[in-house]
Amino acid sequence: MASLEILMPFRPRIPFRLSEPRAPQAVILGLNEIASAVAVAMHATGYAVVMSNDPEPPVIRRGMAFFDALYGDPVSVGGLTAVSAENTLAVRALALERQRVVVTDLDLMEIQTVGSIDVLIDARMQKHRVTPDLRHLAPVTVGLGPGFTVGHNCDLAIETKPGEEGRSFTSGGTKAADGISRRLGSLGRERFVYADASGIWRTALDVGARVFKGFPVGMIEGRIFEAPCDGILRGIARDGVVIRSGVKLIEIDPRGRAAQWTGTDERGTAIAEATVTAIARLRREQPGVAARLRLVKTDET
Repeated sequence: MASLEILMPFRPRIPFRLSEPRAPQAVILGLNEIASAVAVAMHATGYAVVMSNDPEPPVIRRGMAFFDALYGDPVSVGGLTAVSAENTLAVRALALERQRVVVTDLDLMEIQTVGSIDVLIDARMQKHRVTPDLRHLAPVTVGLGPGFTVGHNCDLAIETKPGEEGRSFTSGGTKAADGISRRLGSLGRERFVYADASGIWRTALDVGARVFKGFPVGMIEGRIFEAPCDGILRGIARDGVVIRSGVKLIEIDPRGRAAQWTGTDERGTAIAEATVTAIARLRREQPGVAARLRLVKTDET
């Protein structure tokens, strides 16, 4: 009887690859609406995008952000969807697919174990915290918002201050937070509600709900917070999150039918476009960066 080896057709051996060619990876710190606008732009440029959540400050403009995907909610921003990954194996597998933005509660140190990071973007918008130097963690690091100085804690800095958003820096840095809010309609800072207590936030409302001045929107440890004016909930912290005193809880859009609480607004678009343009410019002006990034597609190619 012929052996099984003789009966089986010959198949040449194919060398096993430890890693397949991959898209360059961008890790974005933060899940707010600015971070999400940048994620959409980076994905369109050819990157696999992983977003790391930071609970401070809480995300309130959730209709414009990928934040709720952390909880398994279906989320789409700019036509792009997101998927949650609970561990490093899931982050790796989903990032390799590059079909969706990957969101995770894993911190940066844990994400680093997945593989090399080509571009690291700090979009946490932590206005009053000391910003760490992240330059040694990726070939290109980008800082968005207050606290970033090129050559000190980032390679590129992007201004987010209302009225100056989208200005990019290859030297110097962004402006410090001044506490002045961008106006929507006739209202500025007065359209926000800030927490004056710490604890678990409870609310039955979501972004897009219409409220009236004085309407009870939610509570922290029995302390009730009311709508400061009539309008649409443009931002509200997710029910059940832990809140620290002093952070933004609620934002009202008073503009009636012109109110916006989903998608990406003009400010987010300007910052996102500035970010991808600055990275492309750095690549063009410093060829060594291009080799490290292994970019697969840009608007300039």
